[in-house]
Amino acid sequence: MQDTTTAGSDRTMSRSIGTRDSLAVAASSIAATSSVGVGIGLIAGVVGLHLPGLMLLGFLPVLGIAVGYAQLNRVEPNCGNAYVWVGQSLSPWLGFLVGWINIVGTIVFLAYTTTLTGSALLQLGGEGGLHHLAGLALDPNSSGQSTAIGMVVLAAVTVTAMTGVAKATRFQTILLVFEYLVLLGFCGYGLFAGHQPFHLSWFDPFGAPSAGALAQGLVLALFCYWGFDSAFSVSEEVGDPRQASRGGILSLVLVLGIFLLAGLSFQRVLPLDDLAGNGATGLMFFGDRLARQPLAALPLVALTFSLVSSLQASVIPTARGLFAMGRDGTMGQVWTRLHPRFGTPARGTALIGLTGAAVAAVSLVLPTVNQLIGAAVNAIGVVVALGYALTAIACAWRFRSHLRTAPRRALLSVVVPLVSALALLFVGGTLCWTLATSTDHFALDANNGWFELLTPALIIVTGLVAAAWAKWGRRSAYFTTGRGTDADSLPALDADAGTTATAGATTSLEGISA
Repeated sequence: MQDTTTAGSDRTMSRSIGTRDSLAVAASSIAATSSVGVGIGLIAGVVGLHLPGLMLLGFLPVLGIAVGYAQLNRVEPNCGNAYVWVGQSLSPWLGFLVGWINIVGTIVFLAYTTTLTGSALLQLGGEGGLHHLAGLALDPNSSGQSTAIGMVVLAAVTVTAMTGVAKATRFQTILLVFEYLVLLGFCGYGLFAGHQPFHLSWFDPFGAPSAGALAQGLVLALFCYWGFDSAFSVSEEVGDPRQASRGGILSLVLVLGIFLLAGLSFQRVLPLDDLAGNGATGLMFFGDRLARQPLAALPLVALTFSLVSSLQASVIPTARGLFAMGRDGTMGQVWTRLHPRFGTPARGTALIGLTGAAVAAVSLVLPTVNQLIGAAVNAIGVVVALGYALTAIACAWRFRSHLRTAPRRALLSVVVPLVSALALLFVGGTLCWTLATSTDHFALDANNGWFELLTPALIIVTGLVAAAWAKWGRRSAYFTTGRGTDADSLPALDADAGTTATAGATTSLEGISA
């Protein structure tokens, strides 16, 4: 695809990608292989052998949220997406908070994944016979070694992201194809080679041990699906905003298929005790049960590729979200500087990578920070649920007139997003109540319910403080209009007509499909 916009203009990024690229960004951000490798054992430990049903149940509200994103994106493509949409329709304070949740959540994820990536590479080196380097014994369980190697990888993928989304997505596509081929091969074989008896009850999510376990499992499932919205962060870099919407929704459908296949295969091969007991090493354990070396190492290679790809996919949307916030004056202008050659927020991309690396480094020195990151990974689904729910509510509120004028449109633009938002709020609220009542004291322990609640509380409180500074310190017009001073340079919204002139595309709300 040829660029339709001059790269490096003051406020406009280069339009150089399409549906395949936005799909690659979203699928890499969701990181299905990592979620399968790390998440299946964790979820099984919570809900038992009802994982396939839980993943199906968790998919429904997330798909509804994605439909809401698509409706909003078709009338107002913006790399800030939810931050702008919620700010306009509900409240600039809530809009800023949604943007803040995405930023902080991704930085925590980067810090966590950086160490995981280094550890996976060290394990891979060990499988290949590399146990020493320059006289140093290599240990994948060493946080210091894993983080150091992970930082090198983070730096490399950050540089690639700085040079343009098209180049980054080509790299991600190669990694994704390999990952999915390995997963399909091993999981397809395991589905037939496994000896654990199949039960239809596996598809009954309500067979979970308790309502609290069901809520926790659904939040973990939401964390697994988290990242589809990355496709909408590049909506100003595609030729047609519908391409970003297709990429986001297709990524969810693709990942659902992978989760279901993997969940069924894992439960056919592994007893529940093995499945839940291996947790973060579940994918490698699964591979060892099905094949001998060197084939048994392929799942570890796929996991490593997934972690590398997700690092890059996390940097890209975060830099663009901050670009939108800087453009609106709610963040510093450093985030809005585009590279004169590549037309990307290169400096902001570099800063995101450096911040993620810094948090990972600090966690090595301060055990409390390390515990906080561990708790954040477990509890971040709560604030993700909040951010997604607010965006869906903003969609329903913006298009509420369709209830009177266009009932068919209202189903996708009002009813589906609103029901999905209420479902996520209920699940998130149930989990918060479960955590709050699980203990009667606070402790610096990632398994302490009050400590886990501290993570979403800190994200929300710091977000409100940052919003206050943006309003009264930076005096951003966003808090008056819901958009910044650059509103005139972006497509004009016509909520009733449901159309906008972008890249010559007609963006009727009718006919949206995956």
